[in-house]
Amino acid sequence: AILGVVLLIVESMTVSLTSIWFAIGAFSAMVIALLKLPLWAQIVCFLIFSVLMAVYTRPFFVKFLKIGQTKTNVDSLIGKEAIVTMTIEPFKTGQVKLNGQIWTSLSEDKTQIEVGQRVEVLRIEGVKLIVKEKI
Repeated sequence: AILGVVLLIVESMTVSLTSIWFAIGAFSAMVIALLKLPLWAQIVCFLIFSVLMAVYTRPFFVKFLKIGQTKTNVDSLIGKEAIVTMTIEPFKTGQVKLNGQIWTSLSEDKTQIEVGQRVEVLRIEGVKLIVKEKI
């Protein structure tokens, strides 16, 4: 029980989804101890529960809670509208102005987009904006 509480405190300070699984294992071992089973059974229970919880539930919670994913300012550009400042030719780069900055860009569908046209940012590849003409 003490180990479980300590591990929960550690998890609450780090929020890394690491020690929580061992805390669950510790509490399961506590239940085994309450049933007056031998120490080896408690240790086996602790190990089995900890490993199973980490292997089978951690990926779900990491994805659900988005642990370890850092969103950057560049991600906020996706979906925004920009103005073409240098013609984007098929299979060649051009330039667009977005939020007061000039970006190198490529056409998503490899078509020509003329200066002054409005485009939508679909994604970012390296330092290039991949855009499509806004209808």
